[in-house]
Amino acid sequence: MMAKRILAAALASLGVAGAAQAHPHVYVTARSELVFGLDGRMKAVRHAWTFDDMFSSMAVQGLDANGDGKYSREELAPLAETNVTSLDEYKFFTFGKAGDKRVSFAQPVDYWAESGADGRVTLHFTLPVKDAAPEKGQPFRVEVYDPSYFVAFEFAKDNPAKLDQAPANCGVALERPPAPDAGQQQKLSESYFSGLSPGANFGAQFSNTLLVTCK
Repeated sequence: MMAKRILAAALASLGVAGAAQAHPHVYVTARSELVFGLDGRMKAVRHAWTFDDMFSSMAVQGLDANGDGKYSREELAPLAETNVTSLDEYKFFTFGKAGDKRVSFAQPVDYWAESGADGRVTLHFTLPVKDAAPEKGQPFRVEVYDPSYFVAFEFAKDNPAKLDQAPANCGVALERPPAPDAGQQQKLSESYFSGLSPGANFGAQFSNTLLVTCK
């Protein structure tokens, strides 16, 4: 499962620091597309998440089936499968809202993984809207974050978000989270997070928010 691979990468990065190491443990550079249907309503979110060097090197261990030192899409297929399967319990770190209604998403489709020239793994997947799709022209938001802050998301500097097949008068803006200040960073230890109550949703304060508006 992805959780096990994340844990393995985290343990490797902790080294002798052990429980004193602060969150987060895994870093993701993200790009997202909000896909619209012919009716002008959002029908899916298409993600591309590139993992940090440490996690990537741990995740691909044992997957080079032909031993050529490269990782094809076919060789990384089991990794993509286990990743999207285990992300279900975390709601795929993707939270939509239109007005006072929560937008829910179905199981991922069109998922695959690739290893770039720098060795970093990128997971691609599409989340179809399951329920409460925003009405045409209605403003809405899609937030990407890990409630536990074990995984930290940062959207890419170039082309971080875009709309696909949206009505001509619609646009998307990215609201980036503030970086943890010195006081926050000092308290983000393992002991601090182990003391949080279930459902504390600590990571929401570091949410990346895609804001869609139509004129």
